[in-house]
Amino acid sequence: MMEVRKGKVESYIQEGLENGKLHFVLLDPDDVDPETARKIAEMSEEIGVDAIMVGGSTGAEGEVLDNVVRAIKENSDLPVILFPGSHGGISRYADAIFFMSLLNSRNPFFITGAQALGAFQVKRYGVEPIPMAYLIIEPGETVGWVGDAKPIPRHKPKIAAAYALAGQYLGMRLVYLEAGSGAEKPVPREMISIVRKVIDVPLIVGGGIRTGEQAREIVKAGADIVVTGTAVEKAGSLERARTKLEELNRGIKS
Repeated sequence: MMEVRKGKVESYIQEGLENGKLHFVLLDPDDVDPETARKIAEMSEEIGVDAIMVGGSTGAEGEVLDNVVRAIKENSDLPVILFPGSHGGISRYADAIFFMSLLNSRNPFFITGAQALGAFQVKRYGVEPIPMAYLIIEPGETVGWVGDAKPIPRHKPKIAAAYALAGQYLGMRLVYLEAGSGAEKPVPREMISIVRKVIDVPLIVGGGIRTGEQAREIVKAGADIVVTGTAVEKAGSLERARTKLEELNRGIKS
């Protein structure tokens, strides 16, 4: 992929998608310290991962967040994209932020409130905002609970498609289907396929993806970008983390 320049992460993503599917690794500062994040980022770059996302649904903010982002930036050329659980999840050291609206939340705070509270800080830090429609799919796990979501039932793919298309029409330039970190199963293939057919923007899928075969099936169903994280963070050792990363990356890009 091309070298990413400041303020050009969205262009980097779009150009990368012209050549194939993308693999993003999500690191939660609540679960990884800066040194571990550094090592995972270095491995990710060597293996062919396309970007590092940093954030989480609880506690990933302030000095804890900054230290993880800085450790990654100092040791990897991969773009670092913030994945905030709320307006506190912003770091001046990141390249970009998924400026996302949790469209199926019951609480307006997660649809527009947190975004308003964080907007001036994003502008002040010069972090590139990338508008994204964020949809929680059943079971939703921690992020669904924290975000007060009304998770979209797994057997109702047209509901997900309707929300996704609404997000596109509202001006979102990415759609993210999220089963939740550590979910027992990934987003259903039928749901991914139907959403892909109705939207014209890139489709991201994450949550519950533990094997290369699952990643391969998600790509075949229509995902443009696959996000993995828990399977790598919970690997138990850096050696096993590398093996898992390689397996997942092959599944996405083979």
